[in-house]
Amino acid sequence: MLDGELIVFDTATGRTSFRLTLATLQQHHLDTWAAGNPTLRARSIPFIRWAVARNLTAALTIDHPPTRPPSNFQVDQVHHDELRRCLTDTSLPLQIRIAGALTRLYALPLTRIVELTVSQFHRDDENAYLTINLQPVVLPPSLAQLIETHIHTAAAAPHHRAGSANHYLLPGQSPGQPRNPAGLADAMRRFDLPARAARNTAMMQALADLPPIVIADLFGMNPGTVHRWAQFAGNSWDDYLAAQP
Repeated sequence: MLDGELIVFDTATGRTSFRLTLATLQQHHLDTWAAGNPTLRARSIPFIRWAVARNLTAALTIDHPPTRPPSNFQVDQVHHDELRRCLTDTSLPLQIRIAGALTRLYALPLTRIVELTVSQFHRDDENAYLTINLQPVVLPPSLAQLIETHIHTAAAAPHHRAGSANHYLLPGQSPGQPRNPAGLADAMRRFDLPARAARNTAMMQALADLPPIVIADLFGMNPGTVHRWAQFAGNSWDDYLAAQP
């Protein structure tokens, strides 16, 4: 946008091919611009919606780019070896071990892991549980011990706020704030525990054992997202959906 005019570049030549105001902008102009500027496409959607809602332009739309299927995976042995490291390697920081195990066991993204609070972890006479969505998930004893040790260690830290059961399981440097997921991802890569490939692999393994609807409910994932994963994995819950009243 420049002085009320929209500039659309010709992707073949790099030269400006259209110079338009919002009032004269047409869908084919916008499509040409979106095709040549994939990195700006998603960020432009709110502005186009805003302009259309105020009748500043015609009824235009920019579609989100199609979701690409996941492509970064681990072979099973590597996945299992990394999980074993997270559960047993005492040279690794506790936060790295916990995040790495949760990613590899439950296909949780780091953005979800950093939002977990201490109150979501609890024990009864037999097991330890982590409430990821609405239902408590039984934890392996080794992971439960890691989390319990981390909670007690964090509670003894000088900056810990006593009496708060709702502070983050993986707190950040600023009081009351969770750890930054991007920084956590960088730290995990430094310890050779990549998060994305591990999560993709864990999701594929979960789909081999559980129906997609169970995964969506248990881990609080968007059903459409899990359905796309299921289709990619050669699985589907179409029969389940068809059976619903």
